[in-house]
Formats: sequence, structure tokens, C-alpha cells
Amino acid sequence: MSFEDLKEFQGQMWGAGPFEEVEVHIADMHDALVGALAPEPGESWLDLACGTGAVAMRAAAGGAETTGIDLAPVLVETARRRADEAGLTIDYETGDCENLRFGDGSFDIVSSSVGVMFAPDQETAAAELGRVCAPGGRLGLTTWRPDGGVGEFFKFMRQFQPPMPEGIGNPLDWGREEHLQDLLGDSFELEFKELDTPFEVESGEKFWDLFSRAFGPTKVLADSMDEADREKFRQAVIDFVERERDGDMIRQSRTYLLTTGTRR
Repeated sequence: MSFEDLKEFQGQMWGAGPFEEVEVHIADMHDALVGALAPEPGESWLDLACGTGAVAMRAAAGGAETTGIDLAPVLVETARRRADEAGLTIDYETGDCENLRFGDGSFDIVSSSVGVMFAPDQETAAAELGRVCAPGGRLGLTTWRPDGGVGEFFKFMRQFQPPMPEGIGNPLDWGREEHLQDLLGDSFELEFKELDTPFEVESGEKFWDLFSRAFGPTKVLADSMDEADREKFRQAVIDFVERERDGDMIRQSRTYLLTTGTRR
């Protein structure tokens, strides 16, 4: 599978379910990202891999002139609808964060919340982050830690997934400071902070119900299986999540890296 074929598949996969129902469970992450970047009225803000618009809406509400880009047309349409419902003006479009149409230094702020980390060509995506950010401008990223709850879940999922094409970077590497220094350190003066966005759910069954319906990667994988394999997958997910049970609730720690940077 070529990078272009993979990106076409990713655009379909991430739009396969109502991602906004998952997004609400990382609202504190989005608050932390936008708070760290502190938009001023009139600043230009580009949110890459914007999903259903959580960060872009917060940026626009803070007065920034906001643009959101995502690979998945369905997510872009949902983001547009939500912005209209909230009375916010945001320029949303379908696009590829590895090949942005904007000129050099077009934005005062560039962000991505657990999004650009999934770009197949990490070096190219990182170069685009630096290219479109104006000198003295600000970068903000949130990326999952490899050893956190989400990182562990992704590793668990690999046993059920086909192998990735050669040359694809590991998305979880974006959760390591040294890797981000390699990717972005020449363009940005970077600072890092580890935070946690814990996920609480009553049962593994409720976790499965949400993720098999609303989280594109899990939904697409489950829907590709025959009935017997899907049931094995369902039970494995439930068992994996139930390991974190504490009394009446399951509480999963989901550590992530908040990266901020100033364009050199």
C-alpha cells in the first residue's frame, strides 16, 4: 500500500463513526492545548487534523481567525455543522497535513491535538508545521505517550490488525520528547509538559459499545471481521479494559505530551 492509498483509507476510517462522541472524553486535553497557546483576537490559527472541531472551536471562541484541516471529509462536515450551531466562523476544509496549500509563514499559531501524529510521513508533516508557522509564531501539539493508557491500547490492537506498510512511522513516537526534538527542534524552540486525561467508564462492555460504534479505527476493524472473530475481538477489548477496574468504575490513565514551541 502506498502512502497515498494509506491516507485515503485513513480519511475513510476516521470518518467511519461519530467521533464527536469520543472527542468529549478528551475535552480537558483540548482546554489545556488552547490555554497554553492563549489566542489573541485577530491572530491567525491553523488546526491540523482538526477532527470534528474541538480545538478550532475553542480557538475561534478566543477570537482567533481559525482554519481547520482534516483528511476525513465526514469529520470536516461535522465540524462545519457544529461551528454553525455555535455561531462561530471557522474556515474548514479537507486537506493533507503533509501537503498544505498555504504559503510560508501564513499563520501565527499552528496546532494539532492527537492528529498530525498519525501522518504516514512524519518528517514531511513536521516540515509543513514549521513552514506555515510565521517567524515568532506559536506551535501547540498534544500527542499520546507510548507508555500511557492509549499507547497500551494501540499496542494491544496491533495483534488484530494487518501489518502497516514499510516506511510508516510509529505515531506513538510523537509522544517522546527526543523524537519531537529531532522532527521539530530545528524550526521551533520547544517546551514539554506531561499531563493526564483519565477515562472513566462503568464497564468494559460500555467501553466496547462506544469505541466499536464511534471510534473509527476500532469500528472499521470490528466491521471487517466475521461474526466469530468479531466476538473474540469484543471479548478481548472488554478484558483489556476491565484490568483497570477500581470498585464500581474503570479508570484508565491516559498520559499525553503537551508540546509548545516558538518558531525560530
